[in-house]
Amino acid sequence: MEKAAVQADGLLIPLIDFGNFLNGDETQKLETAKAILHGFQTAGFIYLSNIPITPPTRAHVFNASANFFKLPLETKLSHGWTTPEANRGYSAPGREKVTQLTDISEVSKMRTSAPDIKESFEIGRDDESGHPNQWPPERDDLIGFKSTMTSFFDQCKSLHLDVMRAIAVGMGLDDHNYFDTFLDVGDNTLRLLHYPAVDKKVFKINPGQVRAGEHSDYGSITLLFQDERGGLQVKSPNGQFVDATPIEGTCVVNAGDLLARWSNDTIKSTIHRVVEPPSKTDRDIHPPRYSIAYFCNPNSKAYIEAIPGTYATEAEKKYHGINSGQYLVQRLAATY
Repeated sequence: MEKAAVQADGLLIPLIDFGNFLNGDETQKLETAKAILHGFQTAGFIYLSNIPITPPTRAHVFNASANFFKLPLETKLSHGWTTPEANRGYSAPGREKVTQLTDISEVSKMRTSAPDIKESFEIGRDDESGHPNQWPPERDDLIGFKSTMTSFFDQCKSLHLDVMRAIAVGMGLDDHNYFDTFLDVGDNTLRLLHYPAVDKKVFKINPGQVRAGEHSDYGSITLLFQDERGGLQVKSPNGQFVDATPIEGTCVVNAGDLLARWSNDTIKSTIHRVVEPPSKTDRDIHPPRYSIAYFCNPNSKAYIEAIPGTYATEAEKKYHGINSGQYLVQRLAATY
């Protein structure tokens, strides 16, 4: 029986030893795959331990991320985010407003009244023609930044494939590599996130203020690496937000909207947000929070329609087929 990473208000997010899928015998592999699928079907979120990305690698990437955000604002803005099609570069605090709203004017109103208190840097695959990454100059503390991030990008890409293979096994698909040809290009996004230190009064003055607004993710799955600060919350089946407390050495994985659609809604894409973290001291200032999200997507040219086994007749398909790249660009266009 899997342990519970989070259990409150009808929400149970399992903590799963991924090593049992990667290195276990056939029984362990199947049991782990079924647990992963069940977690996505019920909570939309899981925690994975014993993933191939080592703690030293993770610490090194977090350190490189913090060094980037120490750069002067002018320097960071010179590597700014440009278009939804590229989805690369730096976004200053208040630039992006994550939300479930799709009306651009309504998103703009939310951005003005309660801007997300975060800055981010997006990195895509480094070999996509026409959409180069916005690499900062490598000097001082940023020497080796590009190689650090491209290596981590590739490790996360491999983990994406492994998790999707686990889903295929859990679903009982004859081809355990069913998803591979949909994902092999690596049209994913590595997002470095910095939530600056903030006075606790900011949240008292504006009760609607958050560090990142409530939203679901867009793609197949998201790999989230948290620091120890906390603040991530996941919406329970009863409509309440529950703390997804950091657990050292784990990766939080959640299903995205495109995977929910792909699975004919047998998998959940669950609403989540980042709010004022639990207060651990009497200080008036919340310290900065860092996290790293790897947004996994099908290849941009992939055509996504209901997975075999998620419907009995054509009439049971809830969605028409869609091009992955076009879908993601539409979703990104609404948030920036």
